Amino acid sequence: MKAENVNIFSFNRELNYKNVILFTTLLVLPNLLGFVNLPTSIGFKIHFFQLGIFIAAMLYGPLGGLFSGAVGSLYSAMIMHNPYIVLFNMLLGFFFGLFVRKKLNIIIAVWLAFLLEMPILVLLDHFVVGLPFKFLNMLLVSLFISDTIWALVAKYIAKGLEKGLKI
Repeated sequence: MKAENVNIFSFNRELNYKNVILFTTLLVLPNLLGFVNLPTSIGFKIHFFQLGIFIAAMLYGPLGGLFSGAVGSLYSAMIMHNPYIVLFNMLLGFFFGLFVRKKLNIIIAVWLAFLLEMPILVLLDHFVVGLPFKFLNMLLVSLFISDTIWALVAKYIAKGLEKGLKI
């Protein structure tokens, strides 16, 4: 099916056991990857959870990214007592999937998604949750770098999954 003939918001995949299993895995994967963070020598952490969201967005479009961001953030949101984490990751997955579906370069797509998520993240995390701007500045650096890395990695994993699973 050609991309120009597809509803931009559709999953654009056949409903079969391969896609159901893969999509379900991509819903849960960000929760598992959320346990892994690599500290850096300059004080921020590289987060891994975005990888599952980006793969879902690349394979299943904006709604795939949105659902993976929502379900995949539940554990982190509960542990950190911050329900807005779910919203932030839904936005990230949705916009990344939208921009990828519109055939934007992966880096441009992830940076635009980050830029659209960022003001909402800062406003809610500072004014509602009460996180200080100093912490938010480091968090934004961490998320920007993590998002960029995992979007690039997701590109190759998604291609491999499409080819290997013939989805």
